[in-house]
Amino acid sequence: MVARGLLAVALATGVFASAIGVVAAKHEARQAFVDHQQALSQRDVLNLEWTQLQIEQSTWATQGRVEEQARERLGMIQPESDHIVVIGGDAWAR
Repeated sequence: MVARGLLAVALATGVFASAIGVVAAKHEARQAFVDHQQALSQRDVLNLEWTQLQIEQSTWATQGRVEEQARERLGMIQPESDHIVVIGGDAWAR
């Protein structure tokens, strides 16, 4: 009779421990899913920011903007045609 009672207690303890293990595993899985979703959200935010930065960079590097900044900030002007010297292709070959 005592052995039967000890067996029942041991089995009940095993079932309880197993249930605790299942709950812990479920919690870890949910936490991993939440972390994964946060990482995906952060990736999307970073991709959007990267796209915006690429657009901004292409805007800053347009020919018209560079020319405008050269004229306004640096005081550069387009030289007259008689001040332009064209160097032949042979000069670069050396």
